[in-house]
Amino acid sequence: MRVHLLLLLAAGPAGWAAAASGLSLRGDWRLRSGNGSLQLAAAVPGCVHSALLRHGLIQDPYYRFNDVNYRWISLDNWTYSKEFKIPFNTSKWQKINLVFEGIDTVAEILFNNVTIGKTDNMFRRYSFDISNLVSDTNSIELRLQSAVQYAERKSRAHTRYQVPPECPPRVQQGECHVNFVRKEQCSFSWDWGPSFPTQGIWKDVRIEAYNICHLTYFTFSPIYDNTAQEWNLEIESSFDVVSSKPVGGQVIIVIPKLQIQEIYNITLQHGDRTVLLVVKINKNIVVEPWWPNGHGNQTGYNMTVLFQMNGGLNIEKSAKVYFRRVELIEEPIEGSPGLSFYFKINGLPIFLKGSNWIPADSFQDRVTSDLLQRLLQSVVDANMNVLRVWGGGIYEQDRFYELCDELGIMVWQDFMFACALYPTEEDFLNSVRAEVTHQIKRLKSHPSIILWSGNNENEVALMMNWYSINASHLHTYIEDYVTLYVKNIRTLVLQGDKTRPFITSSPTNGAKSIAEGWLSHYPYSNYYGDVHFYDYASDCWDWKIFPKARFVSEYGYQSWPSFSTLEKVSSNIDWSYNSRFFFHRQHHEHGNNEMLRQVGRHFTLPNSADPSRVFKDLIYLTQVMQAQCVKTETEFYLRSRSEIVGGKGHTMGALYWQLNDIWQAPSWSSLEYGGKWKMLHYFAQHFFAPLLPVGFENQNMFYVYGVSDLHVDCNVTLTMRLHSWRSLKPLCSRSMSRRVIKAGQSVRLYKGRVSTLLGCGNCTRQRCVISFYLSTDRGLLSPTNYHFLSSLKHATRLLKPQITANISQQGDTFVFDLETSAVAPFVWLDVGSIPGRFSDNGFLMTERTRAVRFYPWGRTSVSELKQSLHVTSLADIS
Repeated sequence: MRVHLLLLLAAGPAGWAAAASGLSLRGDWRLRSGNGSLQLAAAVPGCVHSALLRHGLIQDPYYRFNDVNYRWISLDNWTYSKEFKIPFNTSKWQKINLVFEGIDTVAEILFNNVTIGKTDNMFRRYSFDISNLVSDTNSIELRLQSAVQYAERKSRAHTRYQVPPECPPRVQQGECHVNFVRKEQCSFSWDWGPSFPTQGIWKDVRIEAYNICHLTYFTFSPIYDNTAQEWNLEIESSFDVVSSKPVGGQVIIVIPKLQIQEIYNITLQHGDRTVLLVVKINKNIVVEPWWPNGHGNQTGYNMTVLFQMNGGLNIEKSAKVYFRRVELIEEPIEGSPGLSFYFKINGLPIFLKGSNWIPADSFQDRVTSDLLQRLLQSVVDANMNVLRVWGGGIYEQDRFYELCDELGIMVWQDFMFACALYPTEEDFLNSVRAEVTHQIKRLKSHPSIILWSGNNENEVALMMNWYSINASHLHTYIEDYVTLYVKNIRTLVLQGDKTRPFITSSPTNGAKSIAEGWLSHYPYSNYYGDVHFYDYASDCWDWKIFPKARFVSEYGYQSWPSFSTLEKVSSNIDWSYNSRFFFHRQHHEHGNNEMLRQVGRHFTLPNSADPSRVFKDLIYLTQVMQAQCVKTETEFYLRSRSEIVGGKGHTMGALYWQLNDIWQAPSWSSLEYGGKWKMLHYFAQHFFAPLLPVGFENQNMFYVYGVSDLHVDCNVTLTMRLHSWRSLKPLCSRSMSRRVIKAGQSVRLYKGRVSTLLGCGNCTRQRCVISFYLSTDRGLLSPTNYHFLSSLKHATRLLKPQITANISQQGDTFVFDLETSAVAPFVWLDVGSIPGRFSDNGFLMTERTRAVRFYPWGRTSVSELKQSLHVTSLADIS
């Protein structure tokens, strides 16, 4: 929702004069440490770490071991201060407020040396009345407490019973008791991120002065009336009315493209008031709905709302309104126990394909609009239609949701509670209620948000007893859970937002969990709700290890980021798979060994005498492994959408963990810190394609399914080819008779013995590979997929190819014309730190030539690309 304050005027003694005035307090503040030994200028919005870095007092916090070296910053108390003059006559205003959109996190606020309030929640807006304190020259002090020390004190004071977990696993090198402070939970560390419990003023801060009344919130909800089959637009406006007498006036609502110009009379009484107006959209006017990426346009309508109040007070708002319906369908499935769990958008069942979003940086002042644009455009470019904003981070900035609206990215929005139990004292609940109320008002106008979810993994943590709770005490924690997520958060969501569903947790059994008192005895059921699934011990090439669930909202495998990304935060002594840095950067218990074991199942580990060469080769292999693992798992979920096997199936969502990185480290991400695409993201571009063939084996039989996200049925031809590792010419090629894939369905297109396929080329499993693609009568082509018939460490006659690249420029893009001397699996083009992405990468090259485009994210040249290019394929690893 993009909302702009356009006009705020009122009649005064001398005619028209401003009836409200404001002063931004962004910019330069002063910052001092707890004992005053450090005093420096600091930018607002910003945080202490960023200020210290800008003055050269610390290195890049992400460099080598600085997450531990700079722990002292988070353990100190810091004070922000500012002196300023107000450029207007304060005596002319009935009310003057000091407004903070976001304070991180625990602070006492003094205005002109008088305490005006305290804060304890990073996710709230705070407004303080300073009408009786303000003068021409003013001072503000924000005395921040260490969130780490605050959380410890709160935990110690909670003496009736423990609220686990107390601390993160030791491998994360984090801080304790994060569940006692309403702050970005992962800022105390996570298994993919560092511990940087920041302090600062992380959002806008300003002075607001006004007479008569002031608009504090403006939000709206398009609601579809199924009975009348028409759209209604509910517009909710919250006012602070300072006039002692009732304030009357009119509201004029104009939506030109929908031929709407409505006038309403309103009267506002003194105090906090909310005005709810309902605009009926003429059913004879065609309303173009907002659709997710890949399913239609993201049509929006410009709206202006003008409040013309008595006394000449005019307040005008503009916004873009999007119309879309969302339903979460939980209903019986023929031939299966349990219930479905899928989403309908505008009445159409849609398979949700995407990933999970975490904060893009530990320091939010570094998350620019350009960075968000790059990351979210990469979501669309990989054919995704959804992101889950994970509950251990932050409610994202406005620009994030605006971009999701514009790009057609659905958002599964968690509330910010993750992997922990939480206290339910009244002060904590009061803070949460203010947080939730604010965020609903702030975000509910965005069509991209399709679901509110109460928390991440707290239902399963409690019911699967992650924290070894004594059975006799379980009822206490269950009561706390219901109090927080049901009696408080759910109640506020139902009151504040009628347009989208709410679930208490992820994973959850949905309706089944509700029926069992909001917590299911087994929240991982494949017959209900959504599941999270991780298995690092089993062979990820074996599709039988994956759950045939209704919806899979987390799954994944780790890899290391590229060398060019790691190089920026490390030293040459760190470039070894046994270095201190290598283990320090891994925050997931046994993560490095799990990656090596998974790589070793199907690939030969490098054994060069040069440790830095081994390090770079293993980086490449972990990315190959991750991409192939997630591909195998995702394709299993995609083909399971239209079938029930043993009562399981009808999978309607695949959101791998995770999209992006918070720093340069091994993780489950497909985008590295800063946005560089890992091999997995290139694979996602293919396995999330709107038309896809999926191949797999079962008991020496080879199957190919056709998967479609198209809105129309299509006639497809399946073409299969058998290639020898030694020859660029296919041993044989076969096109099947046309088959129909119904819209939004998957269907089996082929079943045959592997031995029969191998026979057409006198081949063996170790010597050959199968590739296949779909074509339609409308000229649409699917990506070419492939199936390995054996582990590639057992592949025979796999030659080391000579791959050359001729680079040319075409407009704003660059073309890499590749030529290979042999079949090459997992061809990886890397141009180091030059920002941009390729049209394809990590591919199986079975033809002598191939053209790949490079889309730069900044200025570059042919010569720079030639100098930076490094080409790797599997046979280059030794």
